[in-house]
Amino acid sequence: MAVLATEAQLRIDLAALFRIAAKLGWPEAVANHASVALDADGRRFLMNPRWRHFSSLCASDLQVLDASAAPEDLPPNLDPTAWAIHGTMHAQLPQARCILHVHPPYATTLACLADPGIKPVDQTSARFHRRVAIDRGYAGMADNAAEGLRLTRTLGGMRVLMMGNHGVLVVGDSVAEAFDALYHLERASRTLLLAYASGQPLSILPDETAEKTARSWEDGGEYARAHFSEMKRLLDRETPGYAC
Repeated sequence: MAVLATEAQLRIDLAALFRIAAKLGWPEAVANHASVALDADGRRFLMNPRWRHFSSLCASDLQVLDASAAPEDLPPNLDPTAWAIHGTMHAQLPQARCILHVHPPYATTLACLADPGIKPVDQTSARFHRRVAIDRGYAGMADNAAEGLRLTRTLGGMRVLMMGNHGVLVVGDSVAEAFDALYHLERASRTLLLAYASGQPLSILPDETAEKTARSWEDGGEYARAHFSEMKRLLDRETPGYAC
């Protein structure tokens, strides 16, 4: 059985993720959210408070929430869209330890196309071969439980949700793995959009090659942990203070 990280460590990791995401230009102003489960069933989780810029968040700013809480027990500085998505997913998907929802430019642009699928045109895009759910049912702000449940069901057993006309959502077994998946999703989206912009036909990898490549990425999170650790080292050098 996996040993759960301490709340203190999860606070530091999630705060680091917010700071890194801000540097990479992923959030939409003071919207967007990330959360990480604190207990085995995932119902208690940390999440950012309403309308705080990612770049200003510290470990101590993060809220502890309970997906089972009654509406009257929720804190006043909780974004309804964050609660609808993250609260529902943590209640329904205990395996979704970390949930990251942002609007990064390239992945969001791809999500606005009639075909938002990640075509396997290189080894980074092949990572997502047949591993992405696509939501085509955007009908406005996700600010109610019914919409949160619809998105949860659309995600299903996948780890990546391309939210049509909206943005993206990624889940991971840890903060590091969610971050790494979104980092490479944004890179894959950039490569694919640049290839589209060339006007030339895409050179799409054969299914067998794409699947083989995708499986090569699945190393149990070792690469993701190393990647996130290095990003935190850069953060510590350039803009420390997130662990406060």
